[in-house]
Order: sequence, then structure tokens, then C-alpha cells
Amino acid sequence: MPVPKAELHLHIEGTLEPELAFALAARNGVALPYADTEALREAYRFQDLQSFLDLYYALMAVLRTERDFEDLADAYLVRAAAQGVRHAEIFFDPQAHLARGVGMGTVVEGLWRALGRSVDTHGVSTRLIMCFLRDESAESALATLDAAKPYLDRITGVGLDSAEVGHPPVKFREVYEAAAALGLRRVAHAGEEGPPEYITQALDVLGVERVDHGLRCVEDPALVERLVRERVPPTLCPLSNVRLRTVDTLAAHPLPAMLDAGLLCTVNSDDPAYFGGYAGDTFDAVRDTLGLGPERLRELARNSFLAAFLEDDEELRSRCLAEVEAYDFG
Repeated sequence: MPVPKAELHLHIEGTLEPELAFALAARNGVALPYADTEALREAYRFQDLQSFLDLYYALMAVLRTERDFEDLADAYLVRAAAQGVRHAEIFFDPQAHLARGVGMGTVVEGLWRALGRSVDTHGVSTRLIMCFLRDESAESALATLDAAKPYLDRITGVGLDSAEVGHPPVKFREVYEAAAALGLRRVAHAGEEGPPEYITQALDVLGVERVDHGLRCVEDPALVERLVRERVPPTLCPLSNVRLRTVDTLAAHPLPAMLDAGLLCTVNSDDPAYFGGYAGDTFDAVRDTLGLGPERLRELARNSFLAAFLEDDEELRSRCLAEVEAYDFG
């Protein structure tokens, strides 16, 4: 059994495997521009973030009904549980669905059909984090937050994703202030393709509690010191970074140096259907390629639970941490 872990950077739309995409397309009468699942899988070879995003949004056309979102979440949870995930904090992108005429209720209720029973069905506790698309307007983000208000009993926090360059965190100051006033936790993608200054903005302007990606913090030693001092976790996604060319090779990833600096790093799968690996696969990859030994892997697993939004269930956090400490890497 893999080491117990929490997954804190996971886009549910990014878990859409080709087989499920074709099954949902058939169910909903959606024509996909690919001959079969192998042709679609071949399309998952990206040059950069934008070419990935273009396909990512196009494939969302198959997600139409509550049942579709339920099936999507269930399929992820099956894979995650098999790879040692005990707790998952799952991102979703409502604007991408609202733009297609799929309502907020369809998305949240559908996901919740799976997430609401995930502890009993899969042994995985879950939280739901609603992300704003940073290449859409701040007004659209505010409208999205407003549309989510009837469902806030099921939404733990807000995030910020999609194309980073040219869309600084400060653009979303108002919606993050509104989210904070509603008691929502706050995270944001920053320092993936964008500069270290975006991480600083996310901290100072948006009040984020975790930085999604954040790997470019290594370019600013003072920022690294701050993240260490304030215990702000970066939710790193090494396989994603390689596939989207933000690092040249996995062997060149700054994860070991970030751990050595004292950062509360976690490793996550991001969009695993597209990037070639789920949570356990990611742990295996950094172990094998970066030469991380058992205690470093234990540290990453420990960090994942320390960084999780489990303040409402400290008993679960403690239980999972105890599992991590007792785990035998053999």
C-alpha cells in the first residue's frame, strides 16, 4: 500500500481520462474530433500551458449533467484511493461550465453526489475549492462567487487558475476580500509561469494560505525565507511542470532544494489524466528521479496533512499523521 497522503492541488476536470470522455460523449450525444481514445491520448502531448488549456476546455463539452460530474469525481476517487490518498481538496472551474450553459447547481450537486459519500465509498475525505479563471474578468469572478452562495455549505475555499502570465493576483483583490468575508479559505496559483512577484501579491493582496505551484519562489531568497517563516505551503506539481515546460526535466526540478530550504512543500498531480500520473505516481517519480529517500518522502506525506484545510477535523489530521509516521517504506 502506498504511503498515506493528502492531495491539495487537483483539478477535477483534469482527471477526465479519454475512456470516460468518450463514454460521456456517447451518453450526451457530443461529437469529439478524435477517432478513438488512442487518438485523444495522443493529443495529450502539449507544447505549453496554453496548448494544454485549449484541449482542457474543449473536452469539458462532454460534462453536461449531475451524473456526469458524479462519474468524473467517482473515477478520480477510485484512482486516488488506490494510490494512498486519504484526503483530497478538489478544485473545480465553474466559469468554464457556466459559459457552456451548465449551471452552478448541476456542477456542485453532481460533484457532491460523489464527494458526500467519499469517506464511506472510497475511504477518502474531501473538500471542494472553487477556482476563478484568471483570464476572465474580475467582474465575472464576482458574479461566480455570487452564484455559488447557495452552495457554500459544500465549498471550503476559493482558488485562482488558468493562464497566469499577464493576469496578476491583484486583479482579483475584490473577489478575494468578498470570499474572506464569507469565511472561505483562500489559495491561488502563483509562480508557475508567472514571476515571484505574483506569489508576493497572492500573499499580500489576496491573503492566500497556500500557494499553488509557487516553484518560482526559488528566484527570490527573501520570498523563500518568508514562506518558510510564515509556514505557507507550496502545492507543487512536478509532473505537470515537466509536461508544460516550466522545468526542462524532472531531474532539474527544484523540489529537493525547496525542501532543504525548509519550505512546507507538498507534491500533487494537478491534472493527472493529462500529465501522466496520479498522486502515488507523482511520489514514485520524485523518488526515482530526484533520489528522495524514505524520510524525504515521509516529510512530503506529513506536509500534505499539515497543509490541509482540516481545522474542522483535527482528529482526522492526527490519525493520518500517525499513519505517516508509522509507515514502513521497506
